[in-house]
Amino acid sequence: MAQVISASSPLVLGSASPRRRDILAGLGIPLHVAPANVPETELPGEAPLAYVERVVLEKLRGTTRALPSGMGSAVLVADTIVVIDGEILGKPSDTTDAQRLLAKLAGRTHRVYTRYVVARAGAPNEPVAARTVESAVTLRRASLAEIEGYARTGEGLDKAGAYAIQGVGAFLVERIEGSYTNVVGLPACEVVQDLLAAGLLERFP
Repeated sequence: MAQVISASSPLVLGSASPRRRDILAGLGIPLHVAPANVPETELPGEAPLAYVERVVLEKLRGTTRALPSGMGSAVLVADTIVVIDGEILGKPSDTTDAQRLLAKLAGRTHRVYTRYVVARAGAPNEPVAARTVESAVTLRRASLAEIEGYARTGEGLDKAGAYAIQGVGAFLVERIEGSYTNVVGLPACEVVQDLLAAGLLERFP
């Protein structure tokens, strides 16, 4: 019988993202945060979905290698990308780059993909769940002054696409189709379903 997630045997989150941590903690799921240091760099000619699948598997390997024996019941790793015109928009390098990314997104619809993988702590090479969730986000047309002003807040400097839907950046979001928490960084509905299906949660809530 699979070991269930509990306070004494928490879910290991292989991510440094405070948004993912907050989503899982908000669900009441016991956590141990142990991020892996994995380069998030596209390979030449790599398609967005192939990229996110590869990076998540590398995060899983990196996290499980560093874990002490017996730590946690399962490991969850994830990566979120923003895609428009077939191009991945990563985190901006500075405020000027944030303005460039926001100008590309303003007045248009882009796609946000979060890929996550869950594996039992003792069997990292045999994931019990692997899923990519897609949301479509439309940003309204914005003036140059609005784009520059928002970029200067610094809120989007550590976020793909240079905006935070859960923060001040919400003033730009005209419409969303699909999971809201997916855009934040982790699709809560799907994660809970997969943890239940894998026997890692006995019940929820």
